[in-house]
Amino acid sequence: MFRFFRMASVPAIPVLVSIVFTSAARAEEAPDSSIVVTALRTPVPQDRVSSSVTVLDEAAIVENQSITLTDILLRTPGINLSRNGGYGTTTSLRIRGADGGQTVMVLDGMRLSDPSSTAGGFGFANLFLDDAERIEILRGPQSILWGSDAIGGVVNVTTRKPEKSLEGSFAAEGGSHETFSARAGVGGTSDALDWRLAGSTFTTDGISARAGGTEDDGYRRNAASGTVTALLAPHVSLDLRGYYSDARNDFDSFAGDSPSFGLTKEWSGYVGLNFALLGGRFTNRLAVMQSVTDRRNYDPTRDVRPLNFDAHGRVRRFEYQGTYSFSDAIQFLFGAEREEQRMTTASPANSSTPYDKTPHRADTNSVYGQLRVTPVTGFTLDGGVRYDHQSRFGGNTVMSTGAAYTPNDGATVLRASYSEGYKAPSLYQMFSAYGVADLGPEKAKGWEVGAEQTLGQIFRVSATWFERDTDNLIDFAYCPTSGTLPDACNIPGTSTTRFGYYANIDKSHTRGLELAAAARWKLLFANANYSWIEAEDRTPDSNTYGRQLARVPRHLANVEVGVELLSGLRGSLAARYSGRTFDSASGTGMLNDYWLFDVRAQWPVTDGLLLQGRIENLADKSYQTASGYAALGRTFYVGFRSRF
Repeated sequence: MFRFFRMASVPAIPVLVSIVFTSAARAEEAPDSSIVVTALRTPVPQDRVSSSVTVLDEAAIVENQSITLTDILLRTPGINLSRNGGYGTTTSLRIRGADGGQTVMVLDGMRLSDPSSTAGGFGFANLFLDDAERIEILRGPQSILWGSDAIGGVVNVTTRKPEKSLEGSFAAEGGSHETFSARAGVGGTSDALDWRLAGSTFTTDGISARAGGTEDDGYRRNAASGTVTALLAPHVSLDLRGYYSDARNDFDSFAGDSPSFGLTKEWSGYVGLNFALLGGRFTNRLAVMQSVTDRRNYDPTRDVRPLNFDAHGRVRRFEYQGTYSFSDAIQFLFGAEREEQRMTTASPANSSTPYDKTPHRADTNSVYGQLRVTPVTGFTLDGGVRYDHQSRFGGNTVMSTGAAYTPNDGATVLRASYSEGYKAPSLYQMFSAYGVADLGPEKAKGWEVGAEQTLGQIFRVSATWFERDTDNLIDFAYCPTSGTLPDACNIPGTSTTRFGYYANIDKSHTRGLELAAAARWKLLFANANYSWIEAEDRTPDSNTYGRQLARVPRHLANVEVGVELLSGLRGSLAARYSGRTFDSASGTGMLNDYWLFDVRAQWPVTDGLLLQGRIENLADKSYQTASGYAALGRTFYVGFRSRF
C-alpha cells in the first residue's frame, strides 16, 4: 500500500492549526526515527538532523500526481515560484524568499546548474518527476556541504532503485490542451549489480504564454535517466549515473504573440568509486561529474540568421568525500572538491551584428568538514566549516552549528541551528555585456528553531521559526540618464556605453514561521501547512527599504482533505493559497493573491495497476505569478501507472 509523505519542519513554537489525517492503511508505518536524510551527503536519521527538512517518499509523489518537480514542491512549507506561462517556460523557485538562483538542485548525487544562465543556478522548467522515488527539501543556508548557491536550501531528488532481479514500470496520461505524458523504466538487482534505465516523453499544445494572447505556445520534452551500481569487491563499488533531456518550448515576446521558440538540451553524468576501510568505519567516495546545458532561441520572422540567442554552460566537478565513524555516537564527515565552470554566449541584436561566442571561466577549490556527536541518547550536536577559493574573487569561509533532541525515540523532536551560506557571482553577471568582473559573493547568515510532536499513528504537528540576513546581494544597477557617467557604465575594455550593470548593492532580512500537521481518523485523512514569510529589502538609503521582496508572498498555505477506502480507492480535495506580492523590486505593480483548488482520485484496479485522474484549478481561477504572463486555467488529466 502506498504510504503518506513524511514531513520534518518544526520550531520551538508548538502552534499549529493545520491537521493531516492519513488512512488506516498507514497505521503500521515505521516511526520517523527510521527515516534517513541523504541531502546531508551521508545518511543521517531524521531525528538527528538540526535543520528543517521535508521528505517526500514515492507514495506522496504518486498520490500528488504532479507532472513537474516544482508542482509538488509548492505543496510543502515555505516555497513559491514564478513561471512565464505554461509548461516549459522560464521557472524560478524560491525557498523561504531566497532568490531563484540561491537553491542547489541535486539529482541522484549530481549537482545540476547552468553557468550560462543569469544567476548561474538551475532552471527548473524542464525537470519533471519522471522516475523520481524520493524528494528531500533541506531549508536554510547549507553551504557547509554544498558550497555556492545554497542560501535558500537544497532540493535532493533520487530516482527509483530496483528491488527485484528484473522489474519494470510504465505510466501514461492525457488531458487538456492535447497534453500527453508517458514514462517507462526497467531495472534489476543482484549480488553484483544494481541497474535501472528510464525514459519519458511529454507534449502539450499549451496556452499563450502572454496574458491575453491569441495563439497557443506548445511544449515538448523527451528525457532519460540511468543508474548502475557494480560491486567490484567486498566494500568496493562503482556508481554510474546519467540524466538527459531535450526540450522545445514556444514563447511570446514582450509585445505579445510571437512565433519564437527555444531549444534546450541538458545532460549530466557521474562516475563514483566507493570503498570502505577499517571494517567499514571509514567510508570514502571519489567522483567525477559533468553537467552541460545548451540553449538556443529562434525567431522565424528573421529572414537572415533566425538564431537570435545561443548559450552553452558546463560544470565539471571533482570530489572526494570521507566519513569516519568513531562510534555510533560520533561521525566526522570531510571532503575536498574542485569545480570548473565554463560559459559561452552570443546574442546578436540583428542579422548584421557579428555573431561571436566568447568563452569565460571560473574555478573553485574547496575543503570542508562536519562533526556530528550524540553524547547521550536522543541528543545530537553538529558543527562544520568550509573554505572555498574561487579564481575570480578569492577565498570565502562559512560555518554552521546545530542540535537536535528527542527524549522519546522520535515522538518529540526539538531542533535549533545556525548556518551560513554564500553565492558566487555567476559568469553571466561577471562577463556578459552588463557584467562586472570583480563582483564579490553574496553572503547569508541564518538560524532556526523547531519542534515536532507525533501522537501515535494519528496525529503529527510541527512548527519552525527562521531568520536570515543576506548581504552583498547582486542586483542590476541602472546608469544615470544625464550628467557624467561612472566608469561602470561603459562595457569593460571599450568606450561603448550601456544602460546598466551588475553590482553588489543590496541587503535583505527574512524571517518567518512554517506550520504543518498530519493526522488520521478511520478512513478520513487531511494535511495542511502554512508559511508566513517576511522578506524585506534592507539596502541602506534605498527607497525600497523595508519593502517585501518581489514575487515573495508573505502568506502561503496548502490544505488537502479526503477519504481512502480499504479497497485503496482514494479521493481528495486540495487547496493552495498564495498571497499578494510586488511583481518587481522597485515597481509598484502588484500580483494579486489567489486560491487554487484541485480534485484528485486514484483506484488500484489490480496489484500493480493504478488508475488516476485529477482536475487542477477547479474554479478556473485566472492568476499570474509574473506580470503579463498567463497561467494554466482549469485542466483535466486521466491516466494509469503499472509496476511489474
